[in-house]
Amino acid sequence: MKQQNSAAQGNKPAKVRRKSREEIDQEARDRKRQKKHRGHSAGSRANGGNQAQGGKGSGQPKDPRIGSKKPVALGVTETPAAKPKQHKPKSEKPMLTPQAELDMLENDERLDALLERLEEGETLTKEEQSWVNEKLDRIDALMEELGIAYDDDEEDEEKTDDLMRLLKGGN
Repeated sequence: MKQQNSAAQGNKPAKVRRKSREEIDQEARDRKRQKKHRGHSAGSRANGGNQAQGGKGSGQPKDPRIGSKKPVALGVTETPAAKPKQHKPKSEKPMLTPQAELDMLENDERLDALLERLEEGETLTKEEQSWVNEKLDRIDALMEELGIAYDDDEEDEEKTDDLMRLLKGGN
């Protein structure tokens, strides 16, 4: 940036005056200050955002600090009777046919392990014992529902038949 003297003398080229170090530093500071202020002004989202959108038709801008319009009880008041909650039916397990449920209970590994422990003479905790009793009761109910009967008489007859075959010498 060359500056010309205000008093130019004829056709002679004007002498260029050199700037001092202080002037150069001051200009550099001014340029830096101008660069600093190139972005948006502080708080532009809160201040100027609603004016640009317009189109809502309301004359006053909405205050963003206002929250829920639901009334809040400030004092101790009597609570109205609460509605009893309706429990949804358990849809965790799909409904099984009685035969499928019986098969599932007969193949239950936990039940088998606990029954083996009982046969060996071990004592079970109250929780385990009640669980075993519950499952065995359910098996009995399912067998009655399906018309399956396990009779000890049939087993005794089979044992006697086996003994008779052994005595007779049959295979």
